[in-house]
Amino acid sequence: MCRSCATTAAPTETPATTEGPNGGLSRRGLLAGLGLGVLAVNLSAGASTAAATTAPSLAADAAAAAAAKNGAWADPALGRFPAGGHYGAPRGGASHAGQDVSNSTGTAVYAAAAGTVVRRSWGGGLPGRTGNALVISHGNGQYTYYGHLNAYRVGLNARVSAGQRIADMGATGNVTGPHLHFETHSGRLGATVNPVAFLAARGVDLSGGWSRIDPGASGATVVVIQHLMNRRGYGLVVDGRYGSVSVEAVKRFQRSKGLVADGQVGPATWPVLVYTLRQGASGSHVRALQTALNKRSARLAVDGGFGSVTTSAVRAYQSVNRLVVDGEAGPVTWRALTG
Repeated sequence: MCRSCATTAAPTETPATTEGPNGGLSRRGLLAGLGLGVLAVNLSAGASTAAATTAPSLAADAAAAAAAKNGAWADPALGRFPAGGHYGAPRGGASHAGQDVSNSTGTAVYAAAAGTVVRRSWGGGLPGRTGNALVISHGNGQYTYYGHLNAYRVGLNARVSAGQRIADMGATGNVTGPHLHFETHSGRLGATVNPVAFLAARGVDLSGGWSRIDPGASGATVVVIQHLMNRRGYGLVVDGRYGSVSVEAVKRFQRSKGLVADGQVGPATWPVLVYTLRQGASGSHVRALQTALNKRSARLAVDGGFGSVTTSAVRAYQSVNRLVVDGEAGPVTWRALTG
């Protein structure tokens, strides 16, 4: 756990706060965090105007919330949440600026989203932080911070993709043991927000659970879904776009399994969609596995054949994430890969 890693004052939320009065996501904060610009509703309008815009506003809120779980974000590291390592925990006269994720030195650390490495130094150039650190800019005033690193795997100014391995977990700086100190900043660098809530709003469970992918998503995780669906006979075009055709196919699959047919590929759907795979398997489900491994920097040929090279990649991924190293892609490995 961090002994320091504190903001110089109480943790600063985004100017348009991401948390509502009851601890949930507020409309204004969510839209600000997504970089969607100025609200369409004129907040200075009279009561009658506000009433007239209530329904459209609620619809816009729902659309914005769905758009957040778009596959653009990934779990930065696997491990446990240590006692006292949560956001806002007391640090002398200040507050803990991020969430700690504990695991062994050398555990893989991944970019939480695509962006550019803008800090690569002791403490990341931020006050109150110690140890080797990286800061990634994701655009629209959003930044992520990775602290106490044992080793860097990317250089300053490098462009990185979501899920790319960027560092190794360590215990550099003022700490009680090896862990990742992970921060999210929204609005500007230095305006920290709760990383657990920030990632949850974007479909990622920082504690290591299954991801949530909503209609409208795109990218490698959607390719994984489409390959898995094709193994089940749905004949989708594998284009990485979670559009209406793929969504309707997922809804049919969910109904066939007795699940809520909402089109979201989340904790209820992933476990019945994935396959337990081992060397010798072949087909679209192996292509899904190879795509998921490549998102985590494996660099495999996506050929649908689970041969020795893919087995080695599975074992390497399991090893650097402190999973059981058996070369078999079962539910625990899938959950980590797609998180």
